[in-house]
Amino acid sequence: MILYYLYRVSAFVALVVPLKVSYFFAYLIACICHRIYGDSREAVYSNLKVVMGGSYDDKKLRSMTKKVFINFAKYLVDFFRFSIMDAEYIKKFVKVEGLSYIDAARSKGKGVILLSAHIGNWELGGLVMARLRSPVSAVVLAHKNKKINDFFTKQRLVANFKPIEIGMALRECFSVLKNNGLLALLGDRDFSKSGIHTEFFGKPALIPKGPAVFSCRLGSAIVPVFMIREQDDTFRLIIEKPIYPDGSTCEEESIKKIMKEYSAVIESFVGRYPDQWYMFRKAWNGHAG
Repeated sequence: MILYYLYRVSAFVALVVPLKVSYFFAYLIACICHRIYGDSREAVYSNLKVVMGGSYDDKKLRSMTKKVFINFAKYLVDFFRFSIMDAEYIKKFVKVEGLSYIDAARSKGKGVILLSAHIGNWELGGLVMARLRSPVSAVVLAHKNKKINDFFTKQRLVANFKPIEIGMALRECFSVLKNNGLLALLGDRDFSKSGIHTEFFGKPALIPKGPAVFSCRLGSAIVPVFMIREQDDTFRLIIEKPIYPDGSTCEEESIKKIMKEYSAVIESFVGRYPDQWYMFRKAWNGHAG
């Protein structure tokens, strides 16, 4: 319950004070969380150690680990400000690259899977996509606390994208794609435990197969999309080339092929922006190091 009220107070502050002031408070909170949440801190450190491949020493990795906490706190500030992020905000703070890829994929009439990861600000990316094109449906993990879950749902609806909670996702996801809609999925963490171990930074990681399954069964294009924070706290919405299913092979092989392709794209972005990858659990199930 304390966390719920912390979210509500933080959301209020984020809306009534200047953005830079909100980011400053977020920085202070992030520093405290970095210190007290030891398990999360060590998980981030362990993940970064794999991502950087030995190119950073311990001191630099520790500094980068702290930066992950700070960037995540800023991500929450942006999330809390959804109600005041209009077309003028997007014009001023967001540079969009590759929007034509979405249009080309959608012209096939089979829906588009917007594939992202826990990097940058994927929630804000959904808001921008909804503002520029059409409402987005996104598969999300429900919070155990109902009040917190309702709060997050309300914020997402303000951004004009509909959350689809894991557990009832399958039918709704098929419906969105069959109606040529935009379906947002994250591809760097498997919550269903039914993913496939795929090479990720040279080590086997359990990667969700949902995006590949939907793509193969419905013919929907997978379009990688990443909302990356710049040094000046503006953003780039980077849209990559669509990935299409290979109809010449069996479904099982096609799924593995697609997963390999989108895992490589995610790996590329995590490698380029490691301090914006918010993975607060070990990504390699104890194999990091």
